[in-house]
Parts: sequence; C-alpha cells; structure tokens
Amino acid sequence: MNILVIGGGGREHAICWKLKQSKRVEKIYCIPGNGGISEIAECHPEISAVDLDEILNFINTHSDIKFTVVAPDDPLALGLVDLLEKNGHRAFGPKKDAAIIESSKVFSKNLMKKYGIPTAAYETFDEFTKAQKYCKSAKYPIVVKADGLALGKGVIICQNLTEAENALTDLMQNKVFGNSGNKVVIEEFLKGTEVSILAFTDGQTIIPMVSSKDYKRAFDGDLGLNTGGMGNFSPSNVYTDEHAKFAYSEIFLKTMNALNAESRKFKGVIYFGLMIDGKDIKVLEYNARFGDPETQVILPRLKNDLLEIFESIVDEKLKDIKIEWDDGVCVCVVLASKGYPQSYKKELKIEIKDLDKDILLFHAGTKILNGSLVTNGGRVLNVCAMAKTIKEAREKIYNNIEKISFEGMFYRTDIAKL
Repeated sequence: MNILVIGGGGREHAICWKLKQSKRVEKIYCIPGNGGISEIAECHPEISAVDLDEILNFINTHSDIKFTVVAPDDPLALGLVDLLEKNGHRAFGPKKDAAIIESSKVFSKNLMKKYGIPTAAYETFDEFTKAQKYCKSAKYPIVVKADGLALGKGVIICQNLTEAENALTDLMQNKVFGNSGNKVVIEEFLKGTEVSILAFTDGQTIIPMVSSKDYKRAFDGDLGLNTGGMGNFSPSNVYTDEHAKFAYSEIFLKTMNALNAESRKFKGVIYFGLMIDGKDIKVLEYNARFGDPETQVILPRLKNDLLEIFESIVDEKLKDIKIEWDDGVCVCVVLASKGYPQSYKKELKIEIKDLDKDILLFHAGTKILNGSLVTNGGRVLNVCAMAKTIKEAREKIYNNIEKISFEGMFYRTDIAKL
C-alpha cells in the first residue's frame, strides 16, 4: 500500500519511519516533508500542509495513494480529513468538529467543566479591558493562554500583574499569534510535575500509550521562553499505575464520551497534557494529534504495526487490536537554532559525522539545498536513543550530539537528568 503523510517536522519523520517498518507499506509520500524524511519518502515541499485543495488534487492525481495520515494541528483544524473523506479518500485523524479540542482552548476548558473532567479553575475573555480588570484582582502566578493554535507557544506563565498585562497586550492587541489571540483563557497556575499521555481512540474505544515527560522551556533549569518542546523521555518517572487507573476513568474515557455527547466523535490520537501533584491529576491541555517531540520517544517503543492501528481507528475496530510496548526507555534531545522560539536564521549548513548505529535522528527543521543538508526551522534535529535505563540513553545521546554541528546550534543539557 502507498501512503501519504501530511507534515514536515520531527513528529512526521518518526511517523514515516515507523510506517516504513510495516510489511504492507510499499511507498510513502510526504507533504511537505523535510531533509530527513526525503531519505525514506518522496517529499513534495512545493505543497503546503495547509493548502487543502492542492493536497486533494495531489491525491486525486496519484491514484496509488490509498491512505493519508494527517499529522499536524493546522490542517486538522482546517478540516483536511473532512475534505478527503468527502471525496472518497481514507484518512487518519479527527475531523474538524472534533479537532476543536485543540484549536479552541475556550471550547476544551468549557467541555471539561461541563463533563466534570478535572482541570484548573479558569475564566475566558474576548475583550482586553475585561481580561485586564480580572488580572488586577487575580492571585499570582496565573496562566494566560491564546484560544487558538500558536505553534505550542501560546501559553504564558505570569508571575505578576505587569507580566499578565504584557501577555494580554501581545495576544489580544499586538496579535502575535494572529486571530488565535482574539479570545484568551486565564487560569490558575497548577503546581506539580507535567506528564504527557497520548491515546489512540476510534470514538468507541480509547487506549492510552506509554507515558512521557516533555521539556517546554528553551534553556536548562526550565528557564527561558516556552517552546514547542526541547526534549522528552519515556516513560515518565512519576506516572504510577494508580495515576493511570484514575486518569483512564476520570479523564481519558470521560473525554471520549464527552465528545460523543457533543456529536463530535473523535477518531485519531488525543494528547493529554497532565499535571500531577501527589495523587492529584488535572488536565493542562488537549492536543488533537501526536505530540512533538513525544512521538519521537513513544513510537520507537511501539511493537505493533502502526498502519494496522491507524486503519483499525478509521474502521472503528480499535477494540480488536492488542497494543504492545517495549519495556526499555527512550530519550530525545532537540537541537535548535539560536534565537528559537523567536527569530532565527535558516539555510545554515548542517555537519553530521558518523553517528552510532543505535542513534535515531529525526529531522524537524531541515531541507536539502544544492545537495547539502541545511536548517529550515527553529527546532532542527531530534537526537533519540533507546536503552535499558535513562542514564544509558542520555549518555548515548549527548556523546553523539558532539558529532553534529551548525551555526548557532543550542540544546538543553538537562533532558532526562533525574
């Protein structure tokens, strides 16, 4: 079977890599793809992941494509899966009405409140002056969130009124994330340890994947601006069987059922960002797709054929699949360009010496230019490794990072340092 994967980051590289292992997959196309993906798939960088009509036209003119995986948030929110299914094509990912759990934080917070899913106390605003007035009487720290999609950077932790007013100004008046800041959520700051749980669901069955721990801040010690993620490891060192049992019944299952009750059946992957404080668990956020870089540490641990899982979800037969995981651990460290998550240079030449054979290198922001591999984004490369212990995986990764270089390269040195 020939497959099309939509997206061009580290997550999509990991998905293509895993799909390539399926005995049923013959050829993979990727739109737009990247420098690393081009080694295992036919990439089409001339087409944007959000150009829905061009993607549909591409599939219509490539009759060999029998299945499409829509990985990023933007095309899901725009309704690419709806468009493809309407035109008779099989596609993996939630429809637009279900993907709203990520594309609107106001919707997702209200959904949790309505159906008793534990989350932080919050208020929503669509007027700057009312939001500003609320912040003047708030107890700090607080969290200000853009309602819409913001590349994983629309969440601002504010320690005082000045920071809150600056956040509101950026989001609602300066429109740093465009219309995503037309509405904001202001919520209480939750203390504890963050855990990421991704789950497969076909709207009838929901199966959590193995846990992971994400590092959002740009620099060591959780300092600097929020990013799309600077590293990850799986499994989480704080997520217990007791947590998993509670989360399944009170969060995962309730979320699937809540979306069904709202006539928004979700078929795909739901990302649950959780905050754990002792036995207490609350939802920080939902994503309507595989996380990045969570995918890069989770898929290497998956024993199953990923295509088989995807098809079972589309056909609403997930209950028939037994999903199995490797008992080892996986760690990922992101190599980023100087200036990320704000402005940064592109098209900087990347040098990679001979990496150890057991290193997984997933490309995030790269492309091939005049025969050379160059940077093409803020997060450039994901260096990952499987091992029996976190310590062993860390050592492998950081030893091999020394073999990679590009101008302005930076990374956190404390990923998975427990």
